[in-house]
Amino acid sequence: MTQRARIKIASIEIEKINTICSEIKDIAQKTGVDMKGPIPLPTKKLKVATRRSPSGEGKATWERYEMRIHKRLIDIGADERTLRLVMRVPIPEGLNIEIEMVDN
Repeated sequence: MTQRARIKIASIEIEKINTICSEIKDIAQKTGVDMKGPIPLPTKKLKVATRRSPSGEGKATWERYEMRIHKRLIDIGADERTLRLVMRVPIPEGLNIEIEMVDN
């Protein structure tokens, strides 16, 4: 039974996710390990609506804010050398990465 590393990446900035995914893809190609992904997962949208006037007098006008959380999933072969190189990739501020080992 072979093991794989499942990498979950999440951030509110899509550019950071794309740069990390391309770096991981380059590492997988250099080491010759099979890789699946990056698979885009559904984007979570957090919405908040607040009143513009603080006292409640006047028109009922609203400010609407939205934060989108983008996610990607990458499956990579669990080669020790490859995982060390992936863990050395510099992670920018505001990016969440989870790495877990999964049996195939």
